[in-house]
Amino acid sequence: MVDKVAKRIDRPRMVVIGGGTGLPVILRNLKKRDVDITAVVTVADDGGSSGILRNYINVLPPGDIRNVLVALSTLPELYLDIFQYRFKSSDKFLSGHAIGNLIITALSEMEGGFFDAVQELTRMMKVDGHVYPVCDEELVLHAEFSDGSQLAGEAEITAADKLVKRVWVESPTNDHQPEAVPDVIEAIMNADQIVLGPGSLYTSILPNLMVSNVGEAVKATSAEVVYICNIMTQKGETDHFTDADHVRVLDRQLGQNFINTVLVNNRPVPASYIDHQRWGDESQPVGHDYQGLKELGCRVISSDFLELKDHGAFHNGQLVSNELIRLLGQPKFNH
Repeated sequence: MVDKVAKRIDRPRMVVIGGGTGLPVILRNLKKRDVDITAVVTVADDGGSSGILRNYINVLPPGDIRNVLVALSTLPELYLDIFQYRFKSSDKFLSGHAIGNLIITALSEMEGGFFDAVQELTRMMKVDGHVYPVCDEELVLHAEFSDGSQLAGEAEITAADKLVKRVWVESPTNDHQPEAVPDVIEAIMNADQIVLGPGSLYTSILPNLMVSNVGEAVKATSAEVVYICNIMTQKGETDHFTDADHVRVLDRQLGQNFINTVLVNNRPVPASYIDHQRWGDESQPVGHDYQGLKELGCRVISSDFLELKDHGAFHNGQLVSNELIRLLGQPKFNH
């Protein structure tokens, strides 16, 4: 037991911040490496099963947390398949709900809070690492668009199909500034590497960084901050964006240039392979602006990080993980 604890302490400490479907892809591969992983996950989701549970049972949205727990769990695949099982549309009341979402919701009531429920599940699911919801309270994501209009709610913002100018988070009652639990801040400040993404810029990454003490900690940490740039643009959020445009948004929202290194996919995405009807009619490969990234003070790692599957373009978790581990063994790149 002592040797096991000592090994955990000696391992490089990596904090991965995000949400959505991109985060688990990276975590599944990092789990196989000799690193101490902490996943900090957004709780601003208000769509699908998570949104229904959030509205009717007043629980924080469990979906992104569920996927991260599964990605880092060392349980047999059958157990994880049960946890991920989603009821069919013919199942009426349970239609669309994942069993894992219901378990997290039940544990939240039993444990008296969402954060404690997630910590109990990390033990039950034999998670090698730490999984922290960014807040232990409800968050509402707000956006201002380029036309001056504003909307609240992640699902509403995504569906608006308008150019986002800025985002921020508030408590539902707007009577206080939401803050992360101390465990999140401690992990960020003690990390050797902070990884942002991959994931939606405005609805997966920034909702975490807009929690005031999280953004301040990411700017103050001595760890290298690595941003995994998206491969494809997102309709209504990042239309016509280059990789440098993504970083400019992050820097502008936090008020300073804080990203040290950017991972950029340089393998072309074959246009004929992408099913635009399935993945978004307006989705296009993110353009490259290496000079712009350098002017923002970033080291650029341009390589093949692409995986083509299901007629879509995704990050190859193994190739990205290889690069993150390689960077851990190098001196931090300073602006």
